[in-house]
Amino acid sequence: MKHKDILEPEISLLLETVYQKYHYDFRQYSEAHIRRRIMNRMAMSGLEDVSQMRSKILNDETFASRLLQDLSITVTEMFRDPGFYRSLRENVIPVLKTYPFIKIWHAGCSTGEEAYSMSIILQEEGLYDRTTIYATDFNQQALNKAKEGIFSNELMKEYTINYQLSGGKESFSGYYTSNYNNVIMNQSLKKNIVWANHNLVTDGVFAEVHLILCRNVLIYFERDLQNKVQALFYNSLINGGILCLGSKEGLRFTDLYEEYVELDKKQRIFKKKY
Repeated sequence: MKHKDILEPEISLLLETVYQKYHYDFRQYSEAHIRRRIMNRMAMSGLEDVSQMRSKILNDETFASRLLQDLSITVTEMFRDPGFYRSLRENVIPVLKTYPFIKIWHAGCSTGEEAYSMSIILQEEGLYDRTTIYATDFNQQALNKAKEGIFSNELMKEYTINYQLSGGKESFSGYYTSNYNNVIMNQSLKKNIVWANHNLVTDGVFAEVHLILCRNVLIYFERDLQNKVQALFYNSLINGGILCLGSKEGLRFTDLYEEYVELDKKQRIFKKKY
């Protein structure tokens, strides 16, 4: 079924319906991202127009849950962008080693692959036992999968290559156990991770932390919302704390650009000034 173009007011009304009914706020997400996801869900559900979708959102919680999953961002992998993790080892770990106790916030952790990647690095660098990782997302289904730490066996070849390219020091297969078509991450990697539901759009400061990682999430937000979330990160970091963003994200056009120094321009790693 071919759909006519969705008008911007239709998108606004749909997102307002989602917010009023379910209290999830996508109203300042990138319109292009939202439009793609809505069009895809309409096609998969055989809906003819946005008004039909609004009706289903109001009256069908199962459908609404599927749409919420569509609108959230769950693209992730272990040691995603190996060059970033190599820089993390070289530029961030030495800073973390100066603290007696370390708090790390993975904001928008999705299904947990990057939080487990951090656990592995911290173990190899001798820092894990004095670290707490707060891994947060507003998508409860993604968080539940993250807590389980069960991933497809098919992904492990790619993840192993990522790990090796990132400067991994051990055999990657030692960090998980294979079970038929899946692998389960070692329990030792989970023990210092606190999984929590937190919405960057609507919730406040999460904790006072030494390091924040939020990679390839802000690109889905409009400029005003990006500034709001950047203020949240700034207020959550200790003085001298470190912020890691995605490869297509930065601080240059935000309100807080002058409040950081760049540790790695290419990998988007910034240190909060004292």
